[in-house]
Amino acid sequence: MHTIRTIITLLLPLSCPSVEAQSVVSLQQLYDMADHQSQQLKVSNTALLAAREAEASAAGASLPEVNVSLSGSYAGDVTLMTRGFSTSGTTPVILAGLGPQQVANGRQSVPHWGNSFSLQATQVVYAGGAISASRDMARLNRRQAELSVEQSRQDMRFIVTSQYLDLCLVYNQMEVVERNIDLTRKLLQNMQTRYEQGVVLKTDITRYELQLENLNLTIRQLRDAARVTSHTLATTLHITTDTELHPDTAEVNRSIQTLDTLSSLRHWLWQAQGQNLNLRAADLSTEQALTSVKLAKAATRPSVAIVAEDHLFGPYTNDLIPVDANVNTWFVGIGVKYRLSNLWTDRHKVKRSMIEAQLTRENSTLAHESVENAMMASHTNYVTAFTNVRTQEKQVQLAEENYTTTLNRYQNGLALLVDMLDASNTLLSAHTALADARINLLFCYYKMKYTACQL
Repeated sequence: MHTIRTIITLLLPLSCPSVEAQSVVSLQQLYDMADHQSQQLKVSNTALLAAREAEASAAGASLPEVNVSLSGSYAGDVTLMTRGFSTSGTTPVILAGLGPQQVANGRQSVPHWGNSFSLQATQVVYAGGAISASRDMARLNRRQAELSVEQSRQDMRFIVTSQYLDLCLVYNQMEVVERNIDLTRKLLQNMQTRYEQGVVLKTDITRYELQLENLNLTIRQLRDAARVTSHTLATTLHITTDTELHPDTAEVNRSIQTLDTLSSLRHWLWQAQGQNLNLRAADLSTEQALTSVKLAKAATRPSVAIVAEDHLFGPYTNDLIPVDANVNTWFVGIGVKYRLSNLWTDRHKVKRSMIEAQLTRENSTLAHESVENAMMASHTNYVTAFTNVRTQEKQVQLAEENYTTTLNRYQNGLALLVDMLDASNTLLSAHTALADARINLLFCYYKMKYTACQL
């Protein structure tokens, strides 16, 4: 525990230069922007809405199907002709209750205005399990769409986190370089005084002025890199790029304070196995494949339905001589439907769906192995990052001691200018490496959270 407190104390100085308040953003604020602005997230949310409607539609498949039709018509006159297409003479016609009658050929008067109304209701009582399987499939599709939304959110947040830490890394480097610029200027002032006293050569001042110019160039390059990274982050979030974004120092420090080396690999593996979206999606795919097997088997079975129909129409035109009257008929029955071709076609579909179900189970096992390996690598990098921070902190301490010693020796004429320059460069490199190590530690932590889908 003492080691942990030491590391956290080490990380607390992590900071960025002061920036304008209106452009300072925290990581959580960027997450909120990503949730509202991400185009990929919008696509996933739209797909989720469609999946929910499909689920609602599948839920209504067990309800009765009712069809209603209503029509009106106008019928023209009927012309009665012989087989030789002659309209003269008569044609024998059998009329109900009267027997054969001779009807004169030619135009026959019929009722012109007709109407038709029909009502049909069908209730499936057995479909081989197809209805329940379709309902389950729609539910699983909806759950997959929900996972897709969450995966899009996690992906976008990890991208934003990476770019945010890149931005903070640049600002930390700027702070290190600015501190070294201050040291160099103070040393130049001291050299100028000693030069006036005749103790220091003009070439010594010239070389340090050259180093100061190099540091000023470095700070300019870092500022340009910060603007580029800020623009990239703003573009990712689909927000205006007019204002330069700056990382929230306090938020970064709070994040570092939550780090804990005592979190074991087993703890993170348990988190990943329970919450990783890829694993949950793989498990859902297995359920979907098993449901597809049920649907394939259902297609090989007969379907049974109760059917009821009512028809009201007029005039009655089923006889040669139409009757100007309305006729109402109805019936109730049971219908059985079975495709005989199922015997030689659908058995291959069933077999294929069973093989695909086995494939999804194997893919699910592979996904668990991949996530375990990814978490193992992330956790190892996380622990290594702690060790690296401790190492860099010790190097900074040694570099500062070396700089102080070399400066004293140089001022007393016991060290060369090249030794002083080397000490300055070593100090700059040590501080830069420490700043990089701190940001890398945060990145490794967020990488574990991303693998466990906890961003």
